[in-house]
Amino acid sequence: MARLKWGILSTAKIGRTQVIPAIQRSNNGEVVAIASRNQQTAKEVAEELQIPRAFDSYEALLDDPEIDAVYIPLPNALHKEWVIKAAEKNKHVLCEKPVAVTNEELEEMITACKRNNVVFMEAFMYQFHPQHQKVKQLIDDGVIGDVAFMRASFSFYLEDRSNIRLINELGGGSMFDVGCYTLHAIRNILEQEPVSVHASAYYHPELKVDTTMAGTMTFGNGIVTSFDSSFDSTAREQYEVVGSKGSITVTSAFRPDTNEGMTGEIHVKTDEGTEVLQEAGDQYTLMAEHFAHAVLNNQPLFYDTSKMRNQMKVLDAVYESSKTGQVISL
Repeated sequence: MARLKWGILSTAKIGRTQVIPAIQRSNNGEVVAIASRNQQTAKEVAEELQIPRAFDSYEALLDDPEIDAVYIPLPNALHKEWVIKAAEKNKHVLCEKPVAVTNEELEEMITACKRNNVVFMEAFMYQFHPQHQKVKQLIDDGVIGDVAFMRASFSFYLEDRSNIRLINELGGGSMFDVGCYTLHAIRNILEQEPVSVHASAYYHPELKVDTTMAGTMTFGNGIVTSFDSSFDSTAREQYEVVGSKGSITVTSAFRPDTNEGMTGEIHVKTDEGTEVLQEAGDQYTLMAEHFAHAVLNNQPLFYDTSKMRNQMKVLDAVYESSKTGQVISL
């Protein structure tokens, strides 16, 4: 089987601990190079993870003709620059979420990737876990009746206030970091786009980023939803779908890979009682294999640029609403 040859731009933790091992577990990809602005760091990580080549600059990695695609886990504010540079070097691009910090940035990135005929995808890995397809099936089967409400939460207490996630200039904030998952999950499970958004946030007075964000999205068919994210709250990562006959709660909505066997639990509650269903899946590897399959076989992505645009549109609206206090129509 053909294998996609990957290069990794930066030695960020998410790459070292999750995405690189996932690509190495995949059946159609291999990591052949990694780059850091610190040559020693690049060499140490390459040796630790058995990556053949280490570069002391991102540019040098992009100049390597043997690399087919790059994974970019750089800070949010640097995504546009390096996605465009990668595209101009004819490298396919998997970029960490959020793929951009504004709609305008995303459009520039999409244009560059189209112009250079490279595949481009945002790394929302959670959606590849089979538990979410199971939830959709339960809803379609009418198990909980007509859906009226959905909520999604993702938070953790960030003790280190010097963490990169809290640097405004680099695209920090709880909504960009973890809250974007809640917006994505609601739209993904309901398979609809909202007609309006209203959000409120606590912006840290010195750091100038949201450390807590909450709000609502309303859909055209009358479904109301709520979302929240925080760096000031205890760890939570779940969503609940409430219908006329019952509810479905996914308790490890975004990181089931941290559970034993990478298993997620789906709690289905109806008048007949509560049933707990389990679904297992290697979401990071499934994402990497999907991307590689699309590149190697010239096939369309499940998560294409139109879906990325819809996600960024809602994320933009959430930030606008949180800063103006207005309901934003979409």
